[in-house]
Formats: sequence, C-alpha cells, structure tokens
Amino acid sequence: MSAVPAIPNGRVVVLFLVMLVAAAGNTAMQSALPAIASQLDMPDVWVSLAFSWSALLWVITAPKWARMSDRRGRKQLMSVGVIGFIASMGLCGMVLWFGLAGLIGPITTFILFAIFRSLYGGFGSAAPPAVQAYVAARTERAERTKALSMLASSFGVGTVIGPATAHYFLFPPFGLAGPLVMFAAFGVGVLIALYIMLPNDTPRFAARGAVAAYPNSASMNSPDAEEVEGEALGSVQQVSEVRLKWRDDRMVAWLVAGLIGGHAQAILLGVVGFLVRDRLGLQDDPLEAVQASGSVMLIGAMATLLAQWGLIPMLSLAARSSVLLGSILALIGVLLTGVSHDFYGISTGFAIASLGFGLFRPGFTAGASLAVKRHEQGDVAGKIASINGAAYIFAPAVGVALFNWWEPATFALTGAALLFLIIWGRKALILSD
Repeated sequence: MSAVPAIPNGRVVVLFLVMLVAAAGNTAMQSALPAIASQLDMPDVWVSLAFSWSALLWVITAPKWARMSDRRGRKQLMSVGVIGFIASMGLCGMVLWFGLAGLIGPITTFILFAIFRSLYGGFGSAAPPAVQAYVAARTERAERTKALSMLASSFGVGTVIGPATAHYFLFPPFGLAGPLVMFAAFGVGVLIALYIMLPNDTPRFAARGAVAAYPNSASMNSPDAEEVEGEALGSVQQVSEVRLKWRDDRMVAWLVAGLIGGHAQAILLGVVGFLVRDRLGLQDDPLEAVQASGSVMLIGAMATLLAQWGLIPMLSLAARSSVLLGSILALIGVLLTGVSHDFYGISTGFAIASLGFGLFRPGFTAGASLAVKRHEQGDVAGKIASINGAAYIFAPAVGVALFNWWEPATFALTGAALLFLIIWGRKALILSD
C-alpha cells in the first residue's frame, strides 16, 4: 500500500511563515498605533474604526476565499493573501510615516490609512484556507491532523512575536511607522520563498480549508485542524451542503455565548494599548509607549497560549466548564485591569483576562461543534468563524469611545457582559455539556 509522501520540511516552514507573518504584523501594528495616534493628535476612536473596517472586510471575504480553496490554484491564493498583507502594511506604513513627518495632515493620514487597511481585510484572509487545503490535498489523514495543527498554531505564535518585536523596529527614518514597514519587508521575503520553494498544485486529494477568523493580540483565532477536509481524488462520494438555521435549538446557546464573550474580549483588546499609554502617562514618550503596550500584549498572548496549549489538554475540561471557568477568570482580569494604574497591575489583570478568554474560546467552539452531527460540521464551522470575526467589527471602537468618554464605563460594560454570560450560561449550556 503506497502512502502519500510527507511534505518536505522546507515547504512546511514556508507554509508556517505564510500564516505567521499576517498575525505577527497585525499585532505589531496594534502595539504601535496608540503612540502613533498621540503623535498625530488623531482621535483614538478613528484608529480603532480603521481596524473595524478591516475586520468587517475580513468577515465578508474570508468565506469566499475558503470556498475558492476547494479547487486548485491554492499557491496562487496564498500569493494573493501575502501580497495583500505586503501592500497593506507597506502603504499604511508609508502613510503614517508621511503623517508623522508633517507632510500630510491627520485627516488625510487617517483616510488613506483606512483605505490601505482594507487591502489586509479584503485579501489577507485568502492565505489561511489555501494553506490548509494545500496540506490536506497532499497528506494522508493520520499525517494531516498533525501537520494542520502545527500550521494552525502559527497564528498563536504570531500574536506573541508581533508585540514582542515591534519596539525593536522603531528606528530612523521611519520611527513609529517602522514596525509596519519591516513586517511588509518580511512579507516580501515570505512571498519570494513561496514562489521558489513551493510547487504548484498537484494534489492527491480533493480538499478544502476552513475560514480563519481575524487575528488579534492575545486571541488565538486559528482554525481547527479537524474542520479541514480531504477526500481521495476520483471518489464519487457526493455530500449535499447542509445549511442550518442560526436559531437551531441545539447550538443557539453556544453561538450566543460566543457572541457575548467574543465582544467582551474584543472590547478589552481594543482598549488595552490606549489604556497603557494613558495610565502610565506615556503620551509624550512614544517609544516607551510602544514598548509598554507591546509588553502587556505579549504577556496576554502568552497567557492565551498557556490556556489553549497547556491547561485545556491537561485539565481535560468539558466545553461548558471551559466556557464558564474562562468567563470567571476573564471577569476577574477585566476588573483588575480596570482599577490598575501601574504596569504590573495592568499586565497582571490583562494576563488573567487573556487566560480566561483562552479557555472560553475553545469551549464555545467545541460546544457548538459537539451539539450537531458530523455532516453538519462544515456549516457550524462557518458560523463560528463569522461570530469570532463579527466581534471585532464594532466592539473595539465602542470600547475605545467609552474609554475616552469615561474610563470605568468600558470595564463596567465588559464586566456586565461576562457576568451575564456566567449566570445565564450555567443553565443555558448545561444540556450540551
């Protein structure tokens, strides 16, 4: 019996970097933008709205790119995603550089920045499902799960690398725009490696990739390897596409839980960089602001990885237990972050909250998946990805607007959402545990 050869390690590295660079670049930008907004005297909520616009486009286009990954041409789809990332990061970096140098005004800077961010939201989502489908089309089932799990982890690793390295790229002549320009350059390197080292499609299996949710700091949005399908080419098996109602009684409680918890997390992630800048008094010290914000985001991302790679496998938490315990920890972390005014208090609170959200997200995902039958998994996976992405459309901007109006309002709203989720979820989720 012949087996499909393993994908060579060099090609796996390229595929890993395709996934990693998008998440790392996005989170590096997150850690730098609060300081950039201060230097440009740009309202914080404008910056957040630019991210919301990008997230909206990601949510709209990601399913379309995932459907295209069902067919051949996956290397070309990866190229589309990487080129979209390069163009967005490079052009946004140049616009911010010009704005910081006083060559263009703040309003013009923001408008151009939002336009160029749309390239990331519209085209960056093409790469992850293409990477998954590329691997699934070349591997047997036993090898596929291991390979896809490793590749999916690249999003999580990227959320650590981005904020950890951003402050090292604040050098002349780009200054605060340096992280964007440098990650665009890294993207060029990945694109070159993609063209040189990765062959075109010669699949042994028909395969599709799962939709990847919008990557954010301290939020592992990597798709589950089990969502990626692969069937031998030439098989005549025909499976009708299942469309479930959003209000399906089996899963609606899990989807509502994901929506509430996702919005609470998105608000905290949207606010934390501005909170670090303001509470530590770093409005006039942009370099220190980037380093402090990046450090807090790094700690949060590591806490999320600890939850998802360590605690969940070690404790063998059931879906309901993971959601409720995660929500309790997230509530404690949000409240601690809200009352803290020094680096250690903020970073500790954000780490506890990120640990909680790191438990919550897989619990909600697993609960929704376990609530339905195997042939319905594809539709549920799409709904989960939509909810994960939808949380980042309006919630971060709302959180920042509330923070600028009255700081406690942001944490009161987030805490109230989590408290409701805990009380309501104890009964609503019990039948699916």
